[in-house]
Amino acid sequence: MSSQRKSLGSTFQSLRAANRIGLLPFVPAGYPNLDTTIATLVELERAGASAVEVGFPFSDPIADGPVIQEAFAAALAKRVRAADILRTVREARPGLSLPLVAMVSFSIVFRYGIERFLADAAEAGFDGLIVPDLPPPESQSVSRAVHDAGLDTVMLVAPTTPARRRAEIVKLCSGFVYYLAVSGTTGERDALPADLVQNVRQIRSVGDCPVCVGFGVSKPEHLALLRGVADGAIVGSAVVRVMRANRAESPQNVAAAAGEFCRALLSQV
Repeated sequence: MSSQRKSLGSTFQSLRAANRIGLLPFVPAGYPNLDTTIATLVELERAGASAVEVGFPFSDPIADGPVIQEAFAAALAKRVRAADILRTVREARPGLSLPLVAMVSFSIVFRYGIERFLADAAEAGFDGLIVPDLPPPESQSVSRAVHDAGLDTVMLVAPTTPARRRAEIVKLCSGFVYYLAVSGTTGERDALPADLVQNVRQIRSVGDCPVCVGFGVSKPEHLALLRGVADGAIVGSAVVRVMRANRAESPQNVAAAAGEFCRALLSQV
C-alpha cells in the first residue's frame, strides 16, 4: 500500500518550500500494454516523479509529436479504451501516493459523457484533468464541472497566447498551468527557447497557480535551467522513447528503464 495520497496542491507546496522543481513524466496509457502502465506508474514514483500525466490514446491528436502518436496508435490497435484506462488506474492507485493527471481529448470526454467521465476519473484515482483541445467557450463550464467532481483543472498556455487570454486561463486553473515551451508539437529538443523564462514569469505574475513547462523538455540540463523559474517540468516524448526502445521486454523491465531515465533527469536538481 502507498503512504498517504498527495494532492497537486500539497505536492507543489512541498516543492516550493524545498526550492525544488517537480518532474512530471508522461505515460501513454496502454503502451505497450496496460500491465506496463501499472508497473511504470509505480516505478516512476520510486524514481522521484512528483506527479504523472497519463495520456488517453486518441486517433487524431492535436499537438503530439511522432513518438507519442506512434505509442497512441499502438494502444488503439489493441483496442485500449477510456474505460480500460480508468480501470487500470483504479487498480494501480492503492500502490501510489503521487498525483495522477489525465491528459484526454475533449471528444473522448464528450462521447463518454462529461459528468460521467469526471465522476469515473475521480473514483478511479485521478487528481486532475488536462483537456488540450477544449475550446474557450466551453472551458469555463467544463472547469466548473471538473471542480465539482473534486478534480483539479489544468489548462495550456502557448508562447503565442495573448496576455488577456493567459490571465483568463490562469484563473480557471487549480492544479497547475501547463506552459508550452514551444508552439507546435511535442518532441525532444536540444535547447529551450530564449523567451521561456520571461513568459513563465509573466504567467506567474497574474496568479499563484503553479506553472509547469512541457514540450521539448528532455534533458537534465533543462530541469536545471527551469529550477527556480517553473514549479515543474513535464517530460513526454523522451520518456516514451525509452519505453519504445524496451517495449519487447516485460512490463517490469520497461518500467525500470523509464524509472532510470527519470532518475537521470533529476540528477542535476
